[in-house]
Amino acid sequence: MFLSIKEMEVRKVRFDETFQAGEIDFSGEQVRQSSPLHAAGVAELLANTGGEVRIQGRLSVKLESECDRCLGRAEFPLDAGFDLFYRPSQSLSASDEVAIDEGEAEMGFYEGAGMELEDILREQILLLLPMQRICSEDCKGICPVCGKNRNESACDCHEEPVNELWIDLRKISQA
Repeated sequence: MFLSIKEMEVRKVRFDETFQAGEIDFSGEQVRQSSPLHAAGVAELLANTGGEVRIQGRLSVKLESECDRCLGRAEFPLDAGFDLFYRPSQSLSASDEVAIDEGEAEMGFYEGAGMELEDILREQILLLLPMQRICSEDCKGICPVCGKNRNESACDCHEEPVNELWIDLRKISQA
């Protein structure tokens, strides 16, 4: 859905969209949409701001990814609101360095006649995902010796504790 600046000059643009899995491209992010993405909200052009746009709404979706500990399936249900501000990219100064205050650090920029809602939602979803994606808090991970998933079966491997004082010497002897 295209959020047109021309349309926002006349009235607020309301959206209530559902995107099926695969409609929004998450390729390269190692994440897959496992449920429809629903987003509802409003986009408006703010008066006397030189083209500043405010987009408020709520999204809900379920995503799947590999667990960072065991490489198994991890599911992440997301349900969150967003309140975003965008300025036209022409408002950027032509100089190389620009001092910005804390409020401007939260500002996005758009080019042309508007913005794609799908791009905005994709960005918000990626920001909502946890940095470390794990299937559960008690995930045991993969055995570093035999490679078995410790959540599925126990292994009899014993890791040798490494004395940190001798680690540099071990690197030299292995070279």
